[in-house]
Amino acid sequence: MSRSALTIEQVLTMLAATPPRIAALTAGVAPAHLQTPAHPTEWSANEVLAHLRACADVWGNCIGAMLAADRPTLRAVNPTTWIRHTDYRDQAFPSSLHAFATQRTALLAVLEPLAPADWTRTATLTGAGKPLERTVLGYAQWLARHERPHVKQLERLVNPLPR
Repeated sequence: MSRSALTIEQVLTMLAATPPRIAALTAGVAPAHLQTPAHPTEWSANEVLAHLRACADVWGNCIGAMLAADRPTLRAVNPTTWIRHTDYRDQAFPSSLHAFATQRTALLAVLEPLAPADWTRTATLTGAGKPLERTVLGYAQWLARHERPHVKQLERLVNPLPR
């Protein structure tokens, strides 16, 4: 996918598609295979899902903060750091996927009714170098784009596995 801006409709479509796509990819895959990396240097399917959940937490919280306050200043949180404060990597894949899907439904319930002006609401992000200005749409695009290669990664992880 090119780095050109995604429309609001494209973002919403992509965000809505991720949980059911993961569910379809992993349906019938043995739980042990979802928990075990194919190679010691790779993530397991469960770790990929945990990463997606951590990103959704962090970036979704930023979106929520921008919608709740005018031009908030937010401290940057790295999802890789955030995940250490969760038990996502230890959760069983089905329950983790359910939590991810529930979280996504809640995010879409916030995003879908937004007026065009709400998508341009901003926040100043600090703590990761020079302060950056981000928008609701920018975070939603980032989340949607970020998930695509990880869904493809999951596909590669589970396709060769016995069902």
